[in-house]
Amino acid sequence: MKLGIMQPYFFPYIGYWQLMNYVDQYVIYDDVNFIKGGWINRNRILNHGKVQFFNLTMRGASPNKLINQIEIETDERVIKKNLRMIENCYGKAPYYKQTYELICDMMFYKDSNLAGFLANAIMRMAEYLGMNTKFVVSSDLEKNNELRGQDKVIHICRLLGADEYYNAAGGQELYDYESFSSQGIRLKFIDTGAVSYRQFGEEFIPNLSIIDVLMFNSLEDTKAYLNRFETIQQ
Repeated sequence: MKLGIMQPYFFPYIGYWQLMNYVDQYVIYDDVNFIKGGWINRNRILNHGKVQFFNLTMRGASPNKLINQIEIETDERVIKKNLRMIENCYGKAPYYKQTYELICDMMFYKDSNLAGFLANAIMRMAEYLGMNTKFVVSSDLEKNNELRGQDKVIHICRLLGADEYYNAAGGQELYDYESFSSQGIRLKFIDTGAVSYRQFGEEFIPNLSIIDVLMFNSLEDTKAYLNRFETIQQ
């Protein structure tokens, strides 16, 4: 069984969805510490040819808290302000209407918990993209939470019966092949291939939020991008 484990991110880039689509089960790692300045509450979109951060407004966020201990702002005025940014940036994109409706559906989800909000957005997007992956929320697992880093990941793999563990290529420095192999688990990484498309005729800016991909590509083309990657293994 192929397993992936990653923190829940806010409308992440295509590589995140490639990993999620490829594995059999995917653990939404909601009971680890929040990373300030990372991708849990923000991502990048295109604003008139330049990169613009699109943020999820939080309350009391701290790297000393777990992701599932943080609250988000649910005031409709704040949500609508974010959606106006999307409209301003992508109002003339070829697939704006259906993508905007999808984002609205996620942004107005009634859960003030950061992890709950993100988990819903991830599973809703996965459904939209036609994925068959089984989702597991980390905090729902009866596991040893005293473990950290690689040891905890291996523990979750064994708990769920995984014999292959996949992570993004950028995580290669975090894991040791021998440690996984000694537990009967093959460690592999996914390296996103060349995914490019037309963005208002400007020079292409890669690795933006999945929002950008969906604004400029049909659902069928976006699904095709999910398979444009290579696996790295020892």
